[in-house]
Amino acid sequence: MRLKSLKELFSPGPVGLGRGKSVRFDPTIPPKVLRKRYEKLGRAEKPLSSDVTTSPIHAGNVTAEWVQTATSRTHRVVLYLHGGGYILGSPATHRGLVSRMCLAAGARGLLLDYRLAPEHPFPAALQDTLEAYRWLLGTGIHPQGIAFAGDASGAGLALAATLALRDERLPLPSALVLISPWVDLSLSGWSLLLNAKTDPINSLEFLALCARHYLNGENPTNPLASPLYGDFRGLPPMLVHVGNQEVLKDDAKRLAHRADQAGVDVSIEVWDQQLHAFHAYPEISESQGAIDRIGSFIRTRTAADPVPLTAARALLKAAEEQKAKDKAGSGEA
Repeated sequence: MRLKSLKELFSPGPVGLGRGKSVRFDPTIPPKVLRKRYEKLGRAEKPLSSDVTTSPIHAGNVTAEWVQTATSRTHRVVLYLHGGGYILGSPATHRGLVSRMCLAAGARGLLLDYRLAPEHPFPAALQDTLEAYRWLLGTGIHPQGIAFAGDASGAGLALAATLALRDERLPLPSALVLISPWVDLSLSGWSLLLNAKTDPINSLEFLALCARHYLNGENPTNPLASPLYGDFRGLPPMLVHVGNQEVLKDDAKRLAHRADQAGVDVSIEVWDQQLHAFHAYPEISESQGAIDRIGSFIRTRTAADPVPLTAARALLKAAEEQKAKDKAGSGEA
């Protein structure tokens, strides 16, 4: 998506955000209006290169899209969760970013069209992510070949889903890529205030509206909604990218600190003079370099060669059988 077009989305006329560097959000604008304009920008995006193919699919009951490039290897999959504050976004708005990431990683992308709030509040998006992941394992893709990735709310969703899988004793993906992660829906990060004038995309007001729609009365510190408050022990390696001008900078820094304290292999890169999810804007010179770093991370953290197709199914079956035993034992007690 072009940065210039995205800034036009946030102009006072059509959407209700102020011009200039600081963001002034009008909370009276219905999410459907914001969503429609965001989708329009996605459809107007520059066409994908000729070596990229996309195809709609149902991952279980979840609408999704395969994204494949000239370098894609069948056994390596990036399960991508788009941003948009849980109220905006779709494959149409993010397939350009995902195609560039997959090209760098030598992977296929499974781009989920998970359900959005306010029509489908928490935990609908989480349920869709878990179902799609189980479906992916059922097709024979081994966890060693899967990376979760996402931006903003999608990054938070990727982390929340990994926590849920760990708690359910299901096999975890091999890596997490978290771009400008929004992981604290209680909105307690200082950068929400300190960077209010340097972030042209997000604002405390906009995120508060999104949190209200998504939570729908849920406790904002529930780790499956705000994974910053979760137990990170046993999670896979993480790469965290954030711009130093973002209101979400502190979400990323606190996330990385908690992961490090829990013994997780985590790397955080704070990009100087960069804004929210700058990876998505090819006209920003640092964008491709950041994506190349992500591609290298995914390649080194996922299996170099295919794992036998039956192995993933066997792993999933064993995990589900163990879960059933644990449940039965708890019931007997």
